[in-house]
Amino acid sequence: PLPARRMQGAGKALHELLVSAQRRGCLTAGVYESAKLMNVDPDNIAFCVLATDEEDEGDIALQIHFTLIQAFCCENDIDIVRVNDVAKLAAIVGPSEESGEPRDLHCILITNPNEDGWKDPALEKLNLFCEESRNVNDWVPTLTLPE
Repeated sequence: PLPARRMQGAGKALHELLVSAQRRGCLTAGVYESAKLMNVDPDNIAFCVLATDEEDEGDIALQIHFTLIQAFCCENDIDIVRVNDVAKLAAIVGPSEESGEPRDLHCILITNPNEDGWKDPALEKLNLFCEESRNVNDWVPTLTLPE
């Protein structure tokens, strides 16, 4: 595995990416919503986050969804990470803007913004991190979000 410092840097970059994607309306949350987007507009997906808590470990349906999402991401060259803290994600991403309801945060997709050529520096950091992880055969690295 990669050194702790790289992991921390990637965790911080993920936090920044989620905040900026949310602000720009480039964030899709929810297993169902993500699957729909993958079906309709796969070329526009820039990054994928899968999140679980301990109580999700026994959720077979969720694990099957994760397997399918991971396969899709690998096939379409979409970088993907796991996070083991849904509560921290919820604190960053917040409830649904339309309904104010808590969102399903087990899967989050970041799409490319419409501005041509705009690259999020946090996304670039994460892309590099994922590439380095693949080089050591860690295909879906697990990140810890900063406190």
